[in-house]
Amino acid sequence: MDKIWNLKPAGDSEIVERLARELCMPKQDPSEKDLATYRIVANLLVQRGIKNFEQAKTFFRPNLKHLHDPFLMPDMETAVERILFAVKAKEKILVYGDYDVDGTSAVALVYSYLETFYSNIDYYIPDRYEEGYGVSFKGVDYAESTGVSLIICLDCGIKATEEIAYAGEKNIDFIVCDHHLPGKDLPKACAILDAKIEGNKYPYDELSGCGVGFKLIQALQKRRGEPADDIIPYLDLVAISIAADVVPLTGENRILAYYGLKVLNGEGSKDLPLKPRVGLEAILSYANVKHQEEKEGNPYFNRKLTISDLGFLIGPRINAAGRMESGRNAVELLIAKDLKRAEDIAAKINNNNEDRKNKDQEATKQAIDMLSDASQKDKKSIVLYHEDWHQGIIGIVASRISEEQNKPTVIFTKNNGVITGSARSVKNFDIYTTIEKCRHLLTHFGGHRFAAGLSMKEENFEEFKALFEKEVENSIEDEELVPEISVDMEIALGDINDKLLRILSQFQPFGPENNEPIFASSKIYDANKVRQVGKNHLKFSAIPMDKYNNPISCIGFSLGEFYQLLHNGIMIDICYTIEENTYQGHSELQLNVKDIRESKYNKY
Repeated sequence: MDKIWNLKPAGDSEIVERLARELCMPKQDPSEKDLATYRIVANLLVQRGIKNFEQAKTFFRPNLKHLHDPFLMPDMETAVERILFAVKAKEKILVYGDYDVDGTSAVALVYSYLETFYSNIDYYIPDRYEEGYGVSFKGVDYAESTGVSLIICLDCGIKATEEIAYAGEKNIDFIVCDHHLPGKDLPKACAILDAKIEGNKYPYDELSGCGVGFKLIQALQKRRGEPADDIIPYLDLVAISIAADVVPLTGENRILAYYGLKVLNGEGSKDLPLKPRVGLEAILSYANVKHQEEKEGNPYFNRKLTISDLGFLIGPRINAAGRMESGRNAVELLIAKDLKRAEDIAAKINNNNEDRKNKDQEATKQAIDMLSDASQKDKKSIVLYHEDWHQGIIGIVASRISEEQNKPTVIFTKNNGVITGSARSVKNFDIYTTIEKCRHLLTHFGGHRFAAGLSMKEENFEEFKALFEKEVENSIEDEELVPEISVDMEIALGDINDKLLRILSQFQPFGPENNEPIFASSKIYDANKVRQVGKNHLKFSAIPMDKYNNPISCIGFSLGEFYQLLHNGIMIDICYTIEENTYQGHSELQLNVKDIRESKYNKY
């Protein structure tokens, strides 16, 4: 499928030039080659809102000292006082969280921190299928039956007005730590930590649920007079939540993720030794990233983990526990202290993940087969139903189908006599609003503009399918159905060098609002070396039209369709990221090509 290359606007030329020269310092008379490199870097920074040297220094050198004071968050003082009062009075505290990665990592973080100085605590993860998302009446009943008088609720609770009122009737206090948008009315909790509440003046409102949990333990640590560095090891959990919940990699999230990766990669020092908790060490062994000991007992991984790795290697495995069995297993893994115990739980969770993969691959294949029906071809949306699909994987199937077909997609299965669905959108299309127009056919729905969950009586399915397609057709723009690649800037191949690669590596960790830079170059030839590798990949060497600089090695995953174009010596345009490729001990600069098209001798 052809893709749109959307070239971002360049940064203000005067600001870019000034910043490029500031970055070149302390060189008094930088070479034109160095300036060319730093102009690229400066443009990328300005596009990210970074316009002077001090802002660039903060961006490239994340520092825990730049974290905001947790007591700037409204209700933090009340939350800390209530927890410390409960500790002094020997009350039982329940740490409550959602069943996904963000929720289970947040529960593990707060529970394991409290456990270092208080023992009368418990945790609770709701059952995905019996209780659904967030605070449940069953969870409150569990708290009452076990003598709990304080619940610390993480990654949920901001809309649980009825459930928290129910807890209040049982003399159970709630501290809500959430990062979702509130509803019309706030729950009657003794403290609410959520920077998205209207009027909240906390300086950063994009924390993950686990990130809010970290601010809570940061405040507790400060109030208890304990060293701030002692809670750095908890940042492995925060980094995983940031990756899995796909929150912006800006501000505090960038700092927390940066140091969380240091913990996961064992990049500590003699004064502050760092290594991941044993549960993560155990689960990583199933992803071929195993922690080992070497040289003076310093920990290391056989390769450095990135935010992307956390999202693809750890996140799905932790999520699989809640999808296929119980989210409690994920918390047990993340709070484990004994490696053997952690390995046993990791084996169970990995089996959950293998089961999940088998089921979602089978369902995806069935869904694709269903799309071969001629009646589906001209539709602007995809709505599919199969009563035997596992409810825990329909969201994954919806994501895969929407990405492959580039259409708003809803995947349904049957559960407890009703059909439940998971919806995924494309580009800028608001799928939540579209579903809302069909609400009279639904028993429940919720979500946001890019993803939603819904349920209905089975007899309403066909009517919903027709109405949903009609609403999509009336509101979606044709360009929203075409895949898009966001290109940061166009550069010449001659601008690419090892120095640029080294500086680009310092833009990590990558994620939303700080994605890995994608470049474009035009009027390119292959240096007569194109070959197909694997099932559908390309290896070739790029040279510009003038052929004055050395060829640059390129890899193009799933771009086998362009083999003949390159083989025939046709001039092309490419968009790509710049990376280092290491093979058999040899490293070289490489372009990871995202798309290829025949050059039209014009800009895009």
